[in-house]
Amino acid sequence: MKQLRSDKLNKSPDQKYVPERRGKRKKVLRAVSLTIATILTAAVSLLFLMPIILTITNSFMSPTEFAANYGAIFATTKSGGRQFVAQFVNLKFIPDMVSFSQYATVLFKSRDYLFKFWNSMILVLPIMLFQLAIASLAGYGFYRYKGKIRGVIFFAYIILMLMPYQVTLVPNYLVSNWLGILDSYWAIWLPGIFSPFSVYLITKYMNRIPKSCIEAAQIDGAGEFRIFTKIALPMSKGIIMSTGILVFIDYWNMVEQPLILLSDPDKYPLSVYLSKINSGEVTLAFAVATIYLIPTLLVFLYGEEYLVEGITYQGGVKA
Repeated sequence: MKQLRSDKLNKSPDQKYVPERRGKRKKVLRAVSLTIATILTAAVSLLFLMPIILTITNSFMSPTEFAANYGAIFATTKSGGRQFVAQFVNLKFIPDMVSFSQYATVLFKSRDYLFKFWNSMILVLPIMLFQLAIASLAGYGFYRYKGKIRGVIFFAYIILMLMPYQVTLVPNYLVSNWLGILDSYWAIWLPGIFSPFSVYLITKYMNRIPKSCIEAAQIDGAGEFRIFTKIALPMSKGIIMSTGILVFIDYWNMVEQPLILLSDPDKYPLSVYLSKINSGEVTLAFAVATIYLIPTLLVFLYGEEYLVEGITYQGGVKA
């Protein structure tokens, strides 16, 4: 024992501070790696945000300035074809003079754009609300009742969810024609309301609800409707909100359904009308695209916390 103590006391100062030096090196390496990762993440994020930033800033560009910078891209030949762009395009993120003429044209002078905007709202909002209502009821049913029939039905939902919408587009057209709802909003609403995507997400989340909560409610005399409204829905609020955000963004950008199921151009949403703007009045495309971005951005910013909560499950019950 005396020899061990004497060895510890006789250690050189360099030997004493070796662990501290290693700890400092680890901290420095962690700080450097964190800084590099932050810079790379910021660079990638900026790269992905560039089209959005370019769209918003160029929406305040005057038609003459727009033609001077991007006219070579949209120029056509005498036969109506596109010209080959032999020079670099001048991407401008800050216009020389801020102009609101395009927004004035879109919002006040031409009513077609606002009509198409409200067409998008009329098509998307009922689909989102009723799809969430039906998916919540179906998810609770799949959660509460087990059996072979339940497994077969849920497996069918998964098969339908994995199919691309283009595969079921022709059957939807034939069924809509048979029901007599073709060229009406119902041809878009009905397939969207009964989409299996929301049912799958909400069911998988509700399966994580502890059975003890349901059993405690049953002991207190609660029925199925009370259990559904007071326990299942509040505990699934995160996934319902996040599913609503995903459904809204998905149907807000729909193009194939209106083109196939609607023959009246006056009923087209703004997502379909944007392609016509790009081929015709190019100078208004940035302003209309910016207006088109606003609802999705507001929905995402409002439900960002619910989106994260719904995707990442934190086990247990909140107090």
